[in-house]
Amino acid sequence: MKTIRGTEFKEELLQRSDSSQLDLEFDRNVLSIIEIVRLEGDRAVLDFTERFDGVKLDNLMVSEEEIQEAEQAVSEEFYHALRSAKQRITSYHEAQKEQSWFLNPNESIVLGQKVTPIDSVGIYVPGGKAAYPSTVLMNALPAKIAGVGLISMVTPPQRDGTINPHVLVAAKEAGVDRIYKVGGAQAIAALAYGTETIDKVVKITGPGNAYVARAKKWVFGDVAIDMIAGPSEICVVADDNTNPIYAAADLLSQAEHDERAAAVCVTTSEVFASKLVAEIERQLAQLDRQEIATQSIEQFGRIILVDTLQEAFELVNRLAPEHLQLMIDNPMEHLASIRNAGAIFLGEHSPEALGDYMAGPNHTLPTSGTAAFSSPLGVYDFMKKSSVIYYSESALAEVADDIIILAESEQLTGHANSIKVRKAGY
Repeated sequence: MKTIRGTEFKEELLQRSDSSQLDLEFDRNVLSIIEIVRLEGDRAVLDFTERFDGVKLDNLMVSEEEIQEAEQAVSEEFYHALRSAKQRITSYHEAQKEQSWFLNPNESIVLGQKVTPIDSVGIYVPGGKAAYPSTVLMNALPAKIAGVGLISMVTPPQRDGTINPHVLVAAKEAGVDRIYKVGGAQAIAALAYGTETIDKVVKITGPGNAYVARAKKWVFGDVAIDMIAGPSEICVVADDNTNPIYAAADLLSQAEHDERAAAVCVTTSEVFASKLVAEIERQLAQLDRQEIATQSIEQFGRIILVDTLQEAFELVNRLAPEHLQLMIDNPMEHLASIRNAGAIFLGEHSPEALGDYMAGPNHTLPTSGTAAFSSPLGVYDFMKKSSVIYYSESALAEVADDIIILAESEQLTGHANSIKVRKAGY
């Protein structure tokens, strides 16, 4: 893991978006998949599933019998952990739910904002070789709390045509209404435009590979999306008293995600930096996903030496990392210095993995510097707002002349006339 000075750091390190996103041929392939699904519906989805996943399906929808079989296949220990996570995630997200509100400047005027859940959402959960029940909870529970009418879930089937039982059980526990055995760009297209089996939704959320991310970008506008998530990233801020064993473990917890994941440590201590390098090498040798993590650390891992904590915070705010761990003395005292981060973990006993599974806040976070202007997934992503305006006749009369002047200054005489015809009757 390379060690550099803060003055040598370049933000380009975290610009790790897949090069295929700039590949016109890649885009043409994704757009072709989307268009074929729009035209051919279920038949196209089934064909693409056989081609890309190697699975020939007779039915896209998961049956109730399959869910019941999944419930019998998972352990009691898994149920306990899942329900514990569900309770914490639910409790946290219930606090995010917004209410409609109204103002009465006087008895003749009512102004307000009506908060309404969106009608439907499609949740993408990566699958196939891996299983992510935590992703199910993090996407479905906020939608359920918001009051979304229909929650659909898509996830790639395993080689035998089934869905991982842990994912199915998580979907049942979280209140998902419909589950479909489909992944990739074809799943995004099916959710965006509908097929004979898969209902069109108004918003799509959830992470996926480059095909999924690009498909989400191309259907945006026809439907809403949560975000375009890039490779994972973590930034640890450390001082003389930081435990290098903990810091190394947390950096590697993100490095094992993807060869393009970024693990960065910003520290004021050269002694700590030396210990961290040795500890990362030691723990890397013991990691199951050693090959992936090694590539991540070599390409995008950095230890950045700075002179002061204030300099460290300034660098963090430039990075706007997905995950930020303040593993320093009295971290709460420095929280106000952080402006840009997806999730902030305070102290050495608040590892990133805690946020991934059990703490309660959402683990779907902005990446690649987008935490500078966006937020974690939340209940607010599944609700929309409508302005409410009521004026009595006398209240409109008081502002009629000003409206006419403003409308005519924009040469919108039709707007002005809509006021004039009412004024004529006063």
